[in-house]
Amino acid sequence: MAEREMEILEEGDIFFLYRPDVNEHDPEGMGDVQRFFMALRPRGGRKTRLMIVGRKRLPDVDSHERNWGFVTLVSDDAAAIEKELREEHYDTKTRGEQDQPAVRPAGEGVYLITREGSPETGQMHLAYELELPEKPGAVQKAFAIAPKAAYALSVKNPEKGSPANAGLSKAQQVDFPKSLQDAFRDRRFESESPEHLNYEGAEIMLVGARANPETAYGVDLPAESEDAEHADVFSKLRMAKSRHPIAPLIEGAWD
Repeated sequence: MAEREMEILEEGDIFFLYRPDVNEHDPEGMGDVQRFFMALRPRGGRKTRLMIVGRKRLPDVDSHERNWGFVTLVSDDAAAIEKELREEHYDTKTRGEQDQPAVRPAGEGVYLITREGSPETGQMHLAYELELPEKPGAVQKAFAIAPKAAYALSVKNPEKGSPANAGLSKAQQVDFPKSLQDAFRDRRFESESPEHLNYEGAEIMLVGARANPETAYGVDLPAESEDAEHADVFSKLRMAKSRHPIAPLIEGAWD
């Protein structure tokens, strides 16, 4: 065990997903990707948090890179999450009918949110281990989805503002209940509790921390063997194969 004060705050299932660009049904690389998502589904409940991750990839662990993101949807209804991820068609005045391709799964596994230090001054970490694909491929490499990794996880104080042209607009920002807003204690970030992640518009900061979280934090990531037939994206995110191409999840390939 690691010689540090470490508490497990939450565990569950993690999913990595991406949406191709408009009218791009055969993406071949990052240039064809519009958005990158991460979804957390805590154990013991039905709630799923869908997050958009900036730069369309996870932060680099070795260089302790920082990356921004935000919670875009929280729901106890898996069907509502899947509906947000479907293909869409819409009309524009200048380009006519446009097609927004369905989101594709790029990885699934298990995660832990731990806190190092005291409940008042600790630091949360998000650690995960993949179950699918068995062997990460070109898709996982592009999104920096390693077989396992850990990131320092903090939630931004919406009352502290953001640099110019960064972060969500005022209208998009979260309005936390008073108890959660008070938890910031006038600081720029809160890094002790995952409760803030249950609110749409919550902005997060991920910082690359460890390539092997089990060794670094003395925790056990309960990953299990999965296969294409029983992937959790089908049962827990309701992503039907008929709507969401699964080659990236199973084979690590773009198509």
